[in-house]
Amino acid sequence: MKQEAIETGELSYSPCRYNGSRMLFRGPRRRLDLPYICFVGGTETYGKFIEEPFPALVEKAMRHTCVNFGCVNGGIDVFVKDRAVLEICNQAELTVLQIMGAQNLSNRFYSVHPRRNDRFLRASTVLRAIYHDVDFSEFSFNRHMLSTLHAKSIDRFETVVAELREAWIARMKTLIGHIGDHCILLWFSDDQLSKSHWSDHPNQLQTDPLFITISMIEELRPMVKQIVEVNPSDAAIAQGTRGMLFPASQEKAAAEMLGGEAHIEAARTLIPVIRDNLYTL
Repeated sequence: MKQEAIETGELSYSPCRYNGSRMLFRGPRRRLDLPYICFVGGTETYGKFIEEPFPALVEKAMRHTCVNFGCVNGGIDVFVKDRAVLEICNQAELTVLQIMGAQNLSNRFYSVHPRRNDRFLRASTVLRAIYHDVDFSEFSFNRHMLSTLHAKSIDRFETVVAELREAWIARMKTLIGHIGDHCILLWFSDDQLSKSHWSDHPNQLQTDPLFITISMIEELRPMVKQIVEVNPSDAAIAQGTRGMLFPASQEKAAAEMLGGEAHIEAARTLIPVIRDNLYTL
């Protein structure tokens, strides 16, 4: 597999693989012959443009090996299908699983790329029948496709959202089942976890994690040790891209991500939770 184009020239991610996995993860590679904690998630867990993302900060503060399985633009599917990663997580003392959006997983209506889950591959015959007035060959990314479907018909779009939510819950149960009962769920977003309808949010389809509600997460509570919610403070959000490392061409992308101070706050919240759960293992 080609190395993902994630090197900026200013920040080295030391990409590495683990135990036969086809995915490249952020390094340097950690030893797995000593007790370790796994961190599984998307771009935030990976820490794109961040010199020390929250898994590294937890490792430094606790002096305990932390393996970063964050995947840029990744979703649940990339981990469910990676046996090597699942086995490593199963053998970990704890696994912190970031809650990722429902748009980036294959479902009854459309398929996504097996490793770059934000990439749209194809629509099913069912979705084509529901949206007979849409040319799906125009789409490369899931969010673009979903935005077009929403603009075409809100009523039809609710059918798609319902399917994505059902698929997300089922896939999360599968993922947590493989990881084991030593899993901590992490909500790390500047969007509040709520019961509100997704359309009530001012940014609607730009919300992250997309389409996820409290009731969906509560359905997973019996399977996990704890659910941790981290919403960066106003002060952290106000930092913008300060301290982030990126080329000028990536400034817009960096501005849409959580910055270094947000990662510091996430680590501060997670550390006591991780300590409490390690001591009770």
